[in-house]
Amino acid sequence: MIFTPLYSVTNCSPVGKHTFTWLLARVVIHRYGLPMAWLRTAFQDELDGVTQTLVDLSALVTDAIDKATHALLTADLAEAEVIIKSDDQIDEIQHDLDARIIDIIARQQPVASDLRALVTALRMSADLERMGDMAHHVAKITRLRHPQGAVPSELLLTIEEMGKVAKLISLKTGEVISSKDIEKAVELETDDDQMDKLHRQLFVALLDDNWSHGIETAIDITLIGRYYERYADHAVSVARRVYFQVTGKYSNAN
Repeated sequence: MIFTPLYSVTNCSPVGKHTFTWLLARVVIHRYGLPMAWLRTAFQDELDGVTQTLVDLSALVTDAIDKATHALLTADLAEAEVIIKSDDQIDEIQHDLDARIIDIIARQQPVASDLRALVTALRMSADLERMGDMAHHVAKITRLRHPQGAVPSELLLTIEEMGKVAKLISLKTGEVISSKDIEKAVELETDDDQMDKLHRQLFVALLDDNWSHGIETAIDITLIGRYYERYADHAVSVARRVYFQVTGKYSNAN
């Protein structure tokens, strides 16, 4: 009679399997008198797994913004389509991670720094997912304007630089998540200033009396600038959450 429920559990969702494995471990420990320290080690492994998934998500959104920028600057429809489709993978990973975190909280009832780590991880996964959305939106503008390019020639260098800054900020964000380096987390606030500067440059061009590309292109550039600016803002938000996770306080950097 026991094989049917065991079979059904092992064929359920990853979160369900993890919960079942955890409950089974507790039974074994209680039955054979194994040290509870083993459970703490297993719990730490789960926390490390959450961190690694956040790092993996960061790598995915970094790749997405890098390729979305290249597609935008070269009017590469095929590359844009790849980025648009890849957003589903980012969403799926984020949803699975959130479910895992909630499951860990329910099973472990963590307190203090452990609870803070899990709650901030929930918020970080949401920011990373939104970074993926920003790359997705950039790629959709490329698709919308294909076969023409969406960016006027005189703004190509500015958009290219915005893409480089976004990639560098995102790479550093992944390092901050992995290392918990709060000094590097604070640095991201300054890195974001460069993105804000480039964003302002776009508005200067848009408001120039010599603008000759029409309303449609002006709207595209406004949106593109906003997507890059928000991408960087979400990266900074992740860094701030790492700072809070480590210190229990919010960064005072502006």
